[in-house]
Amino acid sequence: MSPAMQMGDAPAMRIDDLSFGYPGQSGLFSHFNLEVGAGQRFGLFGPNGAGKTTLMNLMTGLVAADTGKIRLFGQDMQRHNRSVHLLFGFVPQDLSFYQELSPVENLAFFGAWSGMTGPVIRRRTGELLDILGLADVRDKKVQHFSGGMKRRVNLAIGVIHQPPLLFLDEPTVGVDVQTRHAIIRYLRQLNESGTTLIYTSHQLGEAEDLCDKVALIDQGRIIVHDDLDTLLSNHRQEGLEGLFLELTGKNYRNL
Repeated sequence: MSPAMQMGDAPAMRIDDLSFGYPGQSGLFSHFNLEVGAGQRFGLFGPNGAGKTTLMNLMTGLVAADTGKIRLFGQDMQRHNRSVHLLFGFVPQDLSFYQELSPVENLAFFGAWSGMTGPVIRRRTGELLDILGLADVRDKKVQHFSGGMKRRVNLAIGVIHQPPLLFLDEPTVGVDVQTRHAIIRYLRQLNESGTTLIYTSHQLGEAEDLCDKVALIDQGRIIVHDDLDTLLSNHRQEGLEGLFLELTGKNYRNL
């Protein structure tokens, strides 16, 4: 049974009446609502300062909302219990691993943190290093890796525990074309096996290859939210970049 099916009929992620603002600033989000269905490849886009990273941090529990609720597969995210956190993986824009350790050592650490047993960690580590082309450098220190190799280690850590929901914040930033295509191909394979993807990136061409449903946000509010094909048809645009510029403007953003 796929991970998404195990979670029942609840949406993978649901935000109800969320409000949030940083101290000393006016609220970024006010009475914000969003739902992502299980099994979707969902893209979240917007100009700089629109609130994408903040929203990602709220959805993953790195920051807490002032009011409102965030639920993952029906479970309240803000309770911060272990069972909720095991429902998702997070691949952040900033590299999040120990540079002085090898891929094997990093995956062992993060796998144990997720409650996995030694034999399961070793099996998953072997699978992921093979899939992501890191088997030959499994015991080398990550600090000596190229940017693309580090991105693949970051991704492996995010999926080591086979979460039914995966958050991805700019997962291919700074990588070569081959690595970008390989990562997107692997993410589509994960989705086909039942993993829900919530993804944000400035690579809009890449996003078209990955996402089946998108939301554009600006200044903390949703401008549009629908199937990508429907939005392109309704706005008579051939690609996501044209849609993005039509709805958010072409002026510089000094943010």
